[in-house]
Amino acid sequence: MTHVAQQVRRADVCAVAIADCFRGDGEILANPIGNLPVLGGRLARALHEPRLVMTDGEAHLAGEVHPLGAAPEVVEGWNPYRRMFDVLWNGRRHVMMGASQIDRYGNQNIAAIGPDPDRPARQLIGFRGAPGNTINNPTSYWVPNHGTRVFVEKVDLVCGIGYDRAAELGEVARFHDLRQVITNLAVLDFETPDHRMRLRSVHPGVTVEEVVAATGFELAIPDEVPQTRLPTPDELAAIERLDPGGLRLREVKD
Repeated sequence: MTHVAQQVRRADVCAVAIADCFRGDGEILANPIGNLPVLGGRLARALHEPRLVMTDGEAHLAGEVHPLGAAPEVVEGWNPYRRMFDVLWNGRRHVMMGASQIDRYGNQNIAAIGPDPDRPARQLIGFRGAPGNTINNPTSYWVPNHGTRVFVEKVDLVCGIGYDRAAELGEVARFHDLRQVITNLAVLDFETPDHRMRLRSVHPGVTVEEVVAATGFELAIPDEVPQTRLPTPDELAAIERLDPGGLRLREVKD
């Protein structure tokens, strides 16, 4: 790593990579789930996507870009749980979820680990909104610990559907749109002819070989894999303002 890269923490690189996921979205509801995704979503709204609509994490639409852990001082509207479905079914949302398991086509599992879903070895949070999210809205994923236990050949239970299953569903899945997978090691996407997961970039200090070793299936790898871009000074200043307690650093350590 260069001297400049050493001054930037891995969590900061992840935050701007997440913010870039929402670049070009315009006036839709950004629905990132988790500290680093929320930080990245707010960073996007603060610096390059001012028309993004974001919640306060509960039942209000925030009228300002407020720090993690704080309530917004300005509220634009009320957004109770039942109203979220109106947004979801109209496709006016880009959600970023987590993934306990994910395969090469983007099939995601957050419900249970083990071969028998009726008697799982590990019970997780359940299907939640994953099926509806992936059918109706642009969807991205955040994985803070890139490893072979998460990136698997076959998920134990499909919650969010991947490109192979979306193709089988045909017109039912016409709004299916998996965008990117951001991890603590790399940025991945599905921009291949068969929508197989591709290595888009590696974070500073990470090699292609390290990402391959941490992935339990064969990735599509371009001839040239760039480094994930570093935050600009303005982005670093905004990150410090939006995460004064350093919550991002508990999730991704250098």
